[in-house]
Amino acid sequence: MKPTLSDLERLARQAGSILRDGYNKEHTIHYKGTIDLVTEADHASEAFLLGEIKSAFPGGHILAEESGNIQGSNEDLWYIDPLDGTVNYAHHIPIFCVSIGFASNERLTLGVVYDPMRDELFSAEKGKGAFLNGKRINVSNTTELQKSLLVTGFPYDTWDTDLDNFKYFERLAKKTQGVRRLGSAALDACYVGAGRFDGFWEFKLKAWDVAAGGLIASEAGAKVTAIDGRDDFLAPPMSILATTPGIYDAVKEQLK
Repeated sequence: MKPTLSDLERLARQAGSILRDGYNKEHTIHYKGTIDLVTEADHASEAFLLGEIKSAFPGGHILAEESGNIQGSNEDLWYIDPLDGTVNYAHHIPIFCVSIGFASNERLTLGVVYDPMRDELFSAEKGKGAFLNGKRINVSNTTELQKSLLVTGFPYDTWDTDLDNFKYFERLAKKTQGVRRLGSAALDACYVGAGRFDGFWEFKLKAWDVAAGGLIASEAGAKVTAIDGRDDFLAPPMSILATTPGIYDAVKEQLK
């Protein structure tokens, strides 16, 4: 049995309610790295999602942020980020989401990203467009880099890596209306799809960060690739460039 987009939407909303209910409580914080956090809400949301998926859609592989790679027995693959924006959540900043992507036979077909604090549900099915709370969304029609607003993020090992993204941030900040940093890659990609941002790039991601958001942006009309131009933005080494088509080449040129 294969899931439908409605199935993913239901799962995301229910997991999102777990995050929303725990938002104003004191959080139990553990460190996976110097600035890579995990809270009790990450674990609660993921435990719920894994339980539901294994019960209703058994046999699939699951790639989840906290549990890692869970081997399955068929050609299904789930990309689960139970709380994208954990640092925000831990600091009671209301910018975070649940992200669920689904692929079968190596083809990404379904994606849902749910922001429980704004009750915004972004969704897409391959070849059928992208939606926000049931209404179709589209990328902006921006064609000039100077008139664009971009968004990016920084890697968790930014303290000790050459690819820390700061030079690209500075370069593009000086050539656009600005570059934002929200702290949730999944929402960054969805906001490109909704026309709120004109472009998004980020290095050194994980597949669960952008599988759903990348599909949503693409179905909304964005050009979505790895930063080096590869079509498969989920293949290692992972990176993403998602922009409205009119500025794709200009942004890509600046990221060389």
